[in-house]
Amino acid sequence: MDKKNITFADIAQYTHFSKTTISRYFNDPDSLTLENQQKIADALVELGYKKNKVAKILANGKSEFVGIIIPNLYLHYYSQMMDQILSTYKTYGYKFLVFVGDRDKEIERRYIQELLAYKIEGLIVLSHTIPSEELASYDIPVVTIEREDRCTCSVNSDNYMGAVQATSLLYKNGCEILIHINDKVSPKNPAYKRIEGFADICREHQLEHELILADLGKSYEENVAAIGQILDGIEQRYAGRKKGIFLANDTYANIFLNLLFRRYGKLPADHQIIGFDDSPISRGSILPISTVGQQADKIAGEAMELLVAQMNEQKKRRPAPIPAPIHKVVTPVLIRRETTQ
Repeated sequence: MDKKNITFADIAQYTHFSKTTISRYFNDPDSLTLENQQKIADALVELGYKKNKVAKILANGKSEFVGIIIPNLYLHYYSQMMDQILSTYKTYGYKFLVFVGDRDKEIERRYIQELLAYKIEGLIVLSHTIPSEELASYDIPVVTIEREDRCTCSVNSDNYMGAVQATSLLYKNGCEILIHINDKVSPKNPAYKRIEGFADICREHQLEHELILADLGKSYEENVAAIGQILDGIEQRYAGRKKGIFLANDTYANIFLNLLFRRYGKLPADHQIIGFDDSPISRGSILPISTVGQQADKIAGEAMELLVAQMNEQKKRRPAPIPAPIHKVVTPVLIRRETTQ
């Protein structure tokens, strides 16, 4: 027996149960008595049975796979979030199929069709290209993270509070001019709240400030070129003044800091820098960078908890769909490091 794959027929012959009863053990164990469940479980040990995952998918249509679509792995936030989502396997037992969209809507649609063909049970989307209305139309549980979410369940950081924390720190540290550097973010994107939080604090305290929204590119080389040009302009306009620079994420903050070190060999005393995310680059930079921690572990945990609840509901004989999308918000944490001392 141990020289071949053990089949349901082998188990049935060994236990003197029917193949239907063996199938019920795997797919609906509660339909059997505890005594019969134990007899079959003991037989599996004796026979050295190993689950055939493919057969199980074919039998009940449940793959135990979750699809993930992310924009890129270049920005440290996404690689950090991926690490946290994948680590939830220990809690929920779901495996993951990951695609990188790279801002291409048609490619992402093809990815979703691939994922559906693999019988995924749910989908986590961090990419921004496909509207939430379309994602909701695929008729599988979907949770989005930090993107437009009108029609889907979502988990986001409190971006407004994070921006208020970052801007207030620069203000309290005596910066004379406050600057926020960000991409051209859609107002539908939760990250737009970082722009609003910055602007509101500056207006509330009548602080001199500048909001710089630009196409910063989607590669390291493009980021360096774009942020380098922005740095040139800042140094010309505000020479000799104490500048507080709040950047949209830690990747951009690290690039800005590196450019200052290349120019001056240090972080000048009239510059303070804060990023957003608390991704590993903020701690491993040439100087540890102050940042707003999004608590990626909590966001990933909340996202999987929300998705698993929907997937479990789908497995019921008469599933009850949620009446409206659920939106969860995770409180950020201000982290002071050497770039705001």
